[in-house]
Amino acid sequence: MQVLQVQLEVGPDPAEVGRARRWARSRLVGSGIGDDEPLAETLILLISELVTNAVVHTGCPAVLRMLFGGAGASGAGGTVRVEVADASDCPPRPRHAEGDDTNGRGLELVDGLADRWGWQPEGAGKQIWCEVDRSVPAGGPMGAPAGVQEAPKVVVQGGEVCEPPSCLFTNLA
Repeated sequence: MQVLQVQLEVGPDPAEVGRARRWARSRLVGSGIGDDEPLAETLILLISELVTNAVVHTGCPAVLRMLFGGAGASGAGGTVRVEVADASDCPPRPRHAEGDDTNGRGLELVDGLADRWGWQPEGAGKQIWCEVDRSVPAGGPMGAPAGVQEAPKVVVQGGEVCEPPSCLFTNLA
C-alpha cells in the first residue's frame, strides 16, 4: 500500500491556522477528495482544531502532516491521517466547556469527528494525531445499522493503547 505524506511548517501565530486550512484544502483536492465533500469539511475542522491547539497552547512552531493511505481497486477507501507535532512535551489536556465558554471544545470535537485519535512523544515534544476512514460500509461504521454509532475508539497515550472511556485521559497530569 502506498502512502502519500505532505507537510507544512506552522509558525507560533494564531493567524497561521487560516494558512494551514487553506494549504490543507488544496492538498485534499490534490488527493482526490472534493472540496465540497463532507469528508473534506470534517478534515479541515480537525486540522483547524489540532493546529489551533498547538499554536495557542504551546506558543511554539508546529508541523502539520497529512498522510493519505492507499485506496482499493475502485479508488475509494483508505485512511487520511492528520498529525500535528510541536516542541512542547506537555500532553494534551482535554477540558469540558460549559455554556457560553469560548474555549475547551477542541479535543471533544476531535473525539467526535475522528475515527481514531491520540498522542505520542515525538523528539523533545509530542505529536497529536487523528485518522478518518475514507469509506464506510453501506450499513454504517463497522457494519452497524445506519445511524448507529461505532464502538469506542482506540486511543494512544504516550505509547500505551487503551479503549475509552476507562483510560481516557487518566495519564494526564
